[in-house]
Amino acid sequence: MNIVEVKKTFGEMTRVIEENKKLLQELDTAIGDGDHGFNLNRGMQKANEDVQNMDFPDLKTLFSKVAMDFISTIGGASGPLYGTFFMRFAPVFAGKEEITREDFNEAFQKGVEGIKQRGGASVGDKTMVDVLEPVSQALQEGKSLQEAAALAKEKMEATKDYQAKKGRAYYLGERSIGHIDPGACSSCLLIQCLSGNED
Repeated sequence: MNIVEVKKTFGEMTRVIEENKKLLQELDTAIGDGDHGFNLNRGMQKANEDVQNMDFPDLKTLFSKVAMDFISTIGGASGPLYGTFFMRFAPVFAGKEEITREDFNEAFQKGVEGIKQRGGASVGDKTMVDVLEPVSQALQEGKSLQEAAALAKEKMEATKDYQAKKGRAYYLGERSIGHIDPGACSSCLLIQCLSGNED
């Protein structure tokens, strides 16, 4: 995937988040602040505007710009977490204008590690990590992007049965059970956008 294709994919991600903004709002209203869809959509729109309208010497610069836009534009915990993902993701692509599967796997793993360090969450805590870490592991094992997208959906749906151990939902205790985590949902949506870009 080259820079032109990355821009196209990021535009698709932005469209999908906008289309699912209401769903994310509803999920977050049930167990959080109720603003995940609005905040993430705002950040995606800002980042996409810059991605589409700026020229980038390499992919590191592009992804670093996304990271900064997310951190400065997305409110709540999602901005720092998604921003950290792309901040850790970007350096793998220094001086590169193409994404290879090997580089993508490495960058994705580094991004997930950044989110875990920033938020302190582990698998089972009812957060985006419940989707991102299994997907990262699947990619490392050589699974296809389609398989990773299917796994993301499975792991997202599984968060419905978890009791939250992080974030605003933590304070609900057992009442958090029965609801899909909004961060897991947005992570799943973004990963599914990649499934049509198999090498």
